[in-house]
Amino acid sequence: MRKTIIMAALIGLMLTGSTTNVYSQQNNKNMTNLELTQEWDKTFPKSDKVDHKKVTFRNRYGIELAADMYTPKNGSQRMAAIAVCGPFGAVKEQSSGLYAQHMAERGFLTIAFDPSFTGESGGTPRYVASPDINTEDFCAAVDFLSVQDNVDPERIGIIGICGWGGMAMNAAAIDTRIKATVTSTMYDMSRVIANGYFDSMDEDARYEMRKQLNTQRTEDYRNGEYALAGGVIDEVPEDAPFFVKDYFDYYKTSRGYHKRSLNSNGGWNKTSALSFLNMPLLSYAGEIRSAVLVIHGDKAHSCYFSKDAFAKLKGNNKELMLIPNAVHTDLYDDQAGVIPYDKMEEFFKKNLL
Repeated sequence: MRKTIIMAALIGLMLTGSTTNVYSQQNNKNMTNLELTQEWDKTFPKSDKVDHKKVTFRNRYGIELAADMYTPKNGSQRMAAIAVCGPFGAVKEQSSGLYAQHMAERGFLTIAFDPSFTGESGGTPRYVASPDINTEDFCAAVDFLSVQDNVDPERIGIIGICGWGGMAMNAAAIDTRIKATVTSTMYDMSRVIANGYFDSMDEDARYEMRKQLNTQRTEDYRNGEYALAGGVIDEVPEDAPFFVKDYFDYYKTSRGYHKRSLNSNGGWNKTSALSFLNMPLLSYAGEIRSAVLVIHGDKAHSCYFSKDAFAKLKGNNKELMLIPNAVHTDLYDDQAGVIPYDKMEEFFKKNLL
């Protein structure tokens, strides 16, 4: 029973103002008009220390992404900037927006964006995850920030939360414009999908997963639509692992629920896991030359992802920060009061010179 609950949780989680853009008039003609909510519909209160507006930009696959931009009210002409995304299966109205607003209060221009195929961002089919496209989403955010009049293109960093921590580290490995990277409560999605939690899956188990997912591909094609895997489970048994209960407490209650969040609702489509099986995200993490700060709760079930990722990093500008007694979702919002905003501010001010 316990193993079934853990696997169900894994599949559910992994398969779970004004508008501005930076393109020329000709490119603007090709922009899809996204439906962007103008009301404040975040899971956290609005700060009176920053200005907020909706922005859009395209990645190099032509997918238009939606983001919230947070600008310090007393910001300078050429600010350092930070792009934020995550957790995996969340939207910008949840954790990433909270991080972005806090960092804007501390003097950075920030954006929190919805990944391709999710939230208010474009892309079809909906609710698809991709190690390549989602890494590109971070690089596209850097494109956008690099050409803003009030941003210094030499002072751009990123923050990846949960599964987007792995995407952020992958982006830092490929994009030399990223000068500083923070990962918070990181998942390596390619590792957990291919190996299961705590690397419990073997080759035979992976083969069975491939068979199930490819059978699902046939069904999806026959039906003309992609079946959803389901988000975080609606009812948590008493004997469920603590982290399943923690996910429920965030995504399924007023604490973190959002109507556009995959994990709060129907989840990713079932076949989203396929591309992660063959594409390890952190293959070149050891070649990242820019600064990296890896943050995790030391009681989190997922802490081994950060510890092992950090072990791949080289150089003296890399740091691992473990938060005592914190679990995975304690770093999703301010309920536990343990997100180290002061440390992140210090890190970015030091490395975005």
